[in-house]
This record gives sequence, C-alpha cells and structure tokens, in this order.
Amino acid sequence: MIFTDFVQYLLHRSFHIFPFLWRFHAIHHSAQALDWLAGSRMHFCEIICLRGATVIPMYILGFDNTALYSYIILVYLYATYVHSNLKFDIEFLKPFLVTPRFHHWHHGIEKEAIDVNFSIHFPLYDRLFGTYYMPKKKWPSGYGIKSNPVPAGYIKQFLYPFKKKK
Repeated sequence: MIFTDFVQYLLHRSFHIFPFLWRFHAIHHSAQALDWLAGSRMHFCEIICLRGATVIPMYILGFDNTALYSYIILVYLYATYVHSNLKFDIEFLKPFLVTPRFHHWHHGIEKEAIDVNFSIHFPLYDRLFGTYYMPKKKWPSGYGIKSNPVPAGYIKQFLYPFKKKK
C-alpha cells in the first residue's frame, strides 16, 4: 500500500501538472458537489492508467489474486469514504491516513486548495513534497472547477479529453 500510494501520488500530481492529462482528470474535478459518488466519477482512460500503474506491477511481482482483489476493493471503498460528505473528523488519524476533510481540500475552489493534497491513502507524501494543506476545523466553501470547462453528459465527458482545445 505504501509503494502503490507513492505511485498514485506521482500519477495524481502529473494529472494536475500536464495539460493533456488534466483534461482527463478535470472530469473528476468538475463535480460541484462532493459526495460518495464523486470517487467513481473518472474518465475510463484515467482508471486504466491508475490501476495499470498499481495492479499490473503487483501481478508481475507475484502477488496472490486474493491480495490483488482485496487491494482493488479496498481502494474503491476508501475512495468512496474520502469523497463522502461526512463532516466528522477522526483527529488522531489525520497524520497517518487521508480523511474526507483532507481530500475535500484537494477538490476545493479556494486559491489555497489548488494543487494540494494529492495523496490517496497516506498524507505522508504531501508532507514530504510540500503539497500538504489542512486548515484547522475548516472545510472548503465549494467544489468544482472555477471556469468549469467540462461539458455535461457521459458521452460528451468521454470525448472531452480528445477534442482540440479552442
């Protein structure tokens, strides 16, 4: 989990840095309400990239199928949790595990929330690379992309990353 989280941190940050990759990831960030379903709102190509960079190496390294399936289930359940709008905080876990409030700041519209909190499971990587942001007892005022260029609708969103920017 620690190694796959590092790989996902790097990929997640790349999806924010590189404009071509951002067009895929913008679909996830275009949700203007963050709830448990937002964790599943991803472009198909991004899912393939993320799971391919974690599960395929685990398979090649000889991890048992039970471990692989358990990992995939855990990742999707955890994504559901951190995108949920549960407003309670488990203070003692904050230094060790990503919490909903931590990840909500990744999706926030505030200037301070842009390009922070990329970690998927362990905030350690954000602390190491200077991208950690967690104001005390505060939640973002809103979510989404300020200019919100992502079109509505499944087909339009699927095609969005492949269309030439005007």
